Amino acid sequence: MEVFLKAWAWYTAGPLLGLIVPFLLLIGNKSFGISSTLRQICAMCVPAKIPYFQYNWKSEIWNLFFVSGIIIGAFLASNFISDGSEIMISEQTKIDLAEFGITNFEGLAPKQLFSWQNLLTLNGFIFVILGGFLVGFGTRYANGCTSGHSIMGLSNLQLSSLVATICFMIGGIFSTHILFPLIFE
Repeated sequence: MEVFLKAWAWYTAGPLLGLIVPFLLLIGNKSFGISSTLRQICAMCVPAKIPYFQYNWKSEIWNLFFVSGIIIGAFLASNFISDGSEIMISEQTKIDLAEFGITNFEGLAPKQLFSWQNLLTLNGFIFVILGGFLVGFGTRYANGCTSGHSIMGLSNLQLSSLVATICFMIGGIFSTHILFPLIFE
């Protein structure tokens, strides 16, 4: 049990994540992705008058269990794996972030970025709420999320997933080097 309560090295977690794709294909030709779960939840809760939600969401119920596992795993990680020690990032990244006033690296995420107090500031609102909305909009617009396109789609050699992944990377680089400094100056 102790092995599950410690952070796994990239060379262990990465290949296990990569093995999800053939496993899902073998057990029933299933696709891996998270964003479709929101559609399933809405289809369960919203009357079937909206055409987008008119489909057999029960055939993909396994995905709801998968996302529930992510939520439970995040809870366990934040309460049992994190011992309060600093996030393991490079010293140069710490120096770069210190220029924006981000110096507390205890726990799983910097407190100056991810806390309830920060959420109530203009910068926090832009970073978390507006950023979250844009991620959700982009996910719908791209017809999938980073896990669906970058893990499942690329392994299936889908051109649309390659284009989406390139756009995700460009957006991430732009956000990191252009938007982040503008928001946190």
